[in-house]
Amino acid sequence: MGEVHDILAARGKQAALDVGLTRDLVDAAATYLGNEESGVGFLYSGWCQSALPHKRIADDQRWQVDGDRISLLVEPGSRFERGKPAVPVGVPYGSRARLILIYLQSEALRTQSREVELGRSLRHWFGRMGINAGGKDIKIVRDQAERISLCKMSFRIFAGKRVGLVQQNIVDTAMFIEDEDARQDGLFAETARLSEGFFVQLQQHSVPLEDAAIKAISNNSQAIDIYCWLAYRLHALTKPTPLTWATVKVQFGAGVKQMKHFRERFLPNLALAMAVYPAAKVEQTDTGLLLHPSRPPVAPKQIQIAAR
Repeated sequence: MGEVHDILAARGKQAALDVGLTRDLVDAAATYLGNEESGVGFLYSGWCQSALPHKRIADDQRWQVDGDRISLLVEPGSRFERGKPAVPVGVPYGSRARLILIYLQSEALRTQSREVELGRSLRHWFGRMGINAGGKDIKIVRDQAERISLCKMSFRIFAGKRVGLVQQNIVDTAMFIEDEDARQDGLFAETARLSEGFFVQLQQHSVPLEDAAIKAISNNSQAIDIYCWLAYRLHALTKPTPLTWATVKVQFGAGVKQMKHFRERFLPNLALAMAVYPAAKVEQTDTGLLLHPSRPPVAPKQIQIAAR
């Protein structure tokens, strides 16, 4: 994937398009290369090995995805009001849910506090991601924020013959995004507080991400998942590691029945993820993928600065 970066640096976007590279790939790489900010985000390693659904599923349906080292189960929470029956709100899904999770975890580690500011701070961060968190978008953000606040997640971690379990809510307090046009006293929380157990796991097992990379693929939920997975996996390798298509599909193809359809969607999104992670070395083979040891997307020095 270094090809697109080399062409952009030497001859510009039109030259990259002229050699047959797709516009979304060229745009992502150009956006990434043109971003002069050096922001660093963080994500719990469990999320780098599993993922939320890309599209909405039934509000009362649980979500399960299995990776080669970890399984994730997300159970929807319920909204309830005095005198009314509880109503399931569904599990979080899509790119906006992923961006909210990255924001919450990044801010918690940056401030070393479970209390994370919302409202203007979250809107500012969405703005940095190139997303207008107002109008129609704010409704989507509020919906995903509520789903994240109420859901329960369970990570089942496999290490040889040992199996670990992390089971908890993500946040302790309900999280709603302030609506400037319809504010009601007591309805909106100004902060979200990560649950203590989740915060401990995040402190011990966080993966650094580049804000510039996330911004360039912020509207593509699977590309975000693949980027986070590569950021977690590649730098820890000591030798080239093959993965079969069946193994890759287990993690990234939940809900897709046919391998052909999975690969048709996965491969362009893999290319997008690599377009914003220039150091990533991944080859496609007849049987799957070959992962090579690669430099992490964020240098250790950047991580130290971001954590101050």
